[in-house]
Amino acid sequence: MQEVLSKTDDPKAPLRDQEFYELNIYDSESAGEPVYYVREARARWDEESGQIVWTEEQIEKCTTSEEAKQRYAKRRRGLVERGFIYSDMDLF
Repeated sequence: MQEVLSKTDDPKAPLRDQEFYELNIYDSESAGEPVYYVREARARWDEESGQIVWTEEQIEKCTTSEEAKQRYAKRRRGLVERGFIYSDMDLF
């Protein structure tokens, strides 16, 4: 699951004035056991390079899918409280 959250849904808003957060759940294997990760990364406009750059990556390791979903939801609520209410997905 991957979702990008922003403070606007205006496709004409200049990128340099925007900030985005990506939330992602993905799985892997460690010693034959499934492991789940919740990743949050911030995107912002970089004047020097003239493009969007991803920064402030945070990754949490979870032992179950349910734990990963709960942590994802908690991170999402925190971003919504900070005004990132527009999503590229219609999950909730």
